[in-house]
Amino acid sequence: MGGPALEIEQASEHEVQAGEDDDNSPIEQVRMTVLTTDDPTLPVWTFRMWVIGLFSCALMSFLNQFFSYRTEPLIITSITVQVASLPLGRLMAQVLPETKFRIPGFGDRLFSFNPGPFNIKEHVLISIFANAGYAFGNGGAYAVMIIDIIKAFYKRHISFLASWLLIITTQVLGYGWAGLMRKYVVDPAHMWWPGTLVQVSLFRALHEKEERRMSRSKFFLIVLVCSFTWYTVPGYIFPTLTSISWVCYIFKHSVKAQQLGSGMRGLGLGAFSLDWSAVSSFLFSPLVSPFFAIANIFAGFFLFIQNGTRYDINAIVNDKFELDKAAYAKQGRIHLSMFFALSYGLSFATIASTITHVGLFYGKEIYQRFRASYKGKPDIHTRLMKKYEDIPDWWFYSLLAVTIVVSMILCTVLKHQVQLPWWGLLLACAMALGFTLPISIITATTNQTPGLNVITEYVMGLIYPGRPIANVCFKVYGYMSMAQAVSFLSDFKLGHYMKIPPRSMFIVQAVGTVLAGTVNLGVAWWLLTSISNICDTDKLSANSPWTCPSDRVFFDASVIWGLVGPKRIFGSEGSYAALNWFFLIGAIGPVIVWLSHKAFPSQSWIPLINLPVLIGATAYMPPATALNYNMWVAVGTIFNFVVYRYRKQWWKRYNYVLSAGLDAGVAFMGVLLYFCLTLEDKTINWWGTYGEHCPLATCPTAKGIKVPGCPVH
Repeated sequence: MGGPALEIEQASEHEVQAGEDDDNSPIEQVRMTVLTTDDPTLPVWTFRMWVIGLFSCALMSFLNQFFSYRTEPLIITSITVQVASLPLGRLMAQVLPETKFRIPGFGDRLFSFNPGPFNIKEHVLISIFANAGYAFGNGGAYAVMIIDIIKAFYKRHISFLASWLLIITTQVLGYGWAGLMRKYVVDPAHMWWPGTLVQVSLFRALHEKEERRMSRSKFFLIVLVCSFTWYTVPGYIFPTLTSISWVCYIFKHSVKAQQLGSGMRGLGLGAFSLDWSAVSSFLFSPLVSPFFAIANIFAGFFLFIQNGTRYDINAIVNDKFELDKAAYAKQGRIHLSMFFALSYGLSFATIASTITHVGLFYGKEIYQRFRASYKGKPDIHTRLMKKYEDIPDWWFYSLLAVTIVVSMILCTVLKHQVQLPWWGLLLACAMALGFTLPISIITATTNQTPGLNVITEYVMGLIYPGRPIANVCFKVYGYMSMAQAVSFLSDFKLGHYMKIPPRSMFIVQAVGTVLAGTVNLGVAWWLLTSISNICDTDKLSANSPWTCPSDRVFFDASVIWGLVGPKRIFGSEGSYAALNWFFLIGAIGPVIVWLSHKAFPSQSWIPLINLPVLIGATAYMPPATALNYNMWVAVGTIFNFVVYRYRKQWWKRYNYVLSAGLDAGVAFMGVLLYFCLTLEDKTINWWGTYGEHCPLATCPTAKGIKVPGCPVH
């Protein structure tokens, strides 16, 4: 899991087919969730799969991009599509004609709009289609934020063509990296990808018939209805339940107490939430991550708050969209809050620890597989997948080559719009390729994905300072192509568990990614050109939802790393040079853990220390808050430690189904509330809609600083 394989209890005889005990997965969660049988006769390349899949992908892309601009973003995952597409598939199986006919050019093959009952493999491909519209947790395609900051923050121009090429190439580039890494992180049984097990469990619950009084499908429906109904309370009627910071209620006039008690703007001591979206919105469902990963995140999580003053960014940008050095000298240095600066230091340590952790704990296995001499016996799932034609390597290589060529055209012919030079593109590709394998391994074993965003920003900021758009383009090509590769590999593992033909997976992913990116851009372009002052909190009305929190963080990063540059912040000309030591700390940390494991091999808890996860615990802050982390850890501990240990049979049947039902209920009601009430400006105003009631949490504690609404010390 996080290091060397744990000693895991053997599956009971009824969990594994006779004679296959030695072939089954060594991971207990996989043995309890994934079937060890397959029916290769089930049709997957069906008319209804394409219709529902394309529609789901377009709709997911539209909704996720649309909601990403809101103050409280709503991300709709593929689990929602899993639920909604089932009745559609079954309806089409009822009404479409079953007549079979030949298609010219396809020999004797017969085609039918309705080849029989809607089956589980069609359902899986539809969900993978939809997952392309999810864009790896970013709502829409990550590169859309480049267009957002150019048009909404810097008030500059970029053409639709350049925008489309930028989005599509950064999304598709990851396919090439995924193709190179499949045999290292998909086929091996120990690369178990915890996040896929939720979908596997839900697919089985929706398609398998059970004789029990409380079947998994019935349990899912109950959870879905309860989650759907309850979300009207924190989502509309009583939003204060999202963060119940009772310390603030007691100490109404204490700045320090509110900073300690505020879940949204402080340490969140004692704060809790009755809103599932607050629990799962940034770190995803805590029911999915294994407990050792939860423990690592808890160990690495801490928070510092500090107030600061706003810096006039536009004053230091010249007409060439570069840093005006004279204006910067006049304005003075940019100062970061204590937490923001520390979060960058932790990011430095995270990426360094990822390399050494994977090298020490997984290096031997990777080397053996690279030499094609891997002697580990393939598990039952890998053996069953050998029945299907594999994807030819040249498919990946060709797609990779075409994408790099098109990206090169963008960085030469249209360079004046993206600022990124051709050599910057090649360097970004090299970094993505180098980090895809170690980060895929971390994700496949912990369900947490360290990002390359900070290290790519840092490198380009040192080499090519003063150009903010070049910096973010380099980041997106380096970071997002790696993230997309991880997403594709996760889908491949889902297909591996569900026994989906690999070539079908590849085509669905490729088509879905291009469609999703195009819809993302269309929605962004529409909103950026139709909503006045979108993302500009100074000019928007107080109750406007179009504040773009993720874009604001992205813009700040473009200023720090691209416009001003790390040399003026983290180098000799800045105030934070000491943070560079975090690179060394991160690199050494896993070495200490590894040596400790070798010195004390009987201590099974030592290899569970996963420093990339532990150090990277604050990766989502901002915009995530202490409340998000506290609740995530608490809920995850209850289900993946207490329930898993003492009620294992319940956990086996219902844990992942519970996670899916909670997510789906919140997503459906969130969409309904927005289009029925928020969009129509139907609001209610009372004590329960005025936030968490910690108004002093953002006040300074230093003496002599005057801030409106804050007491003066």
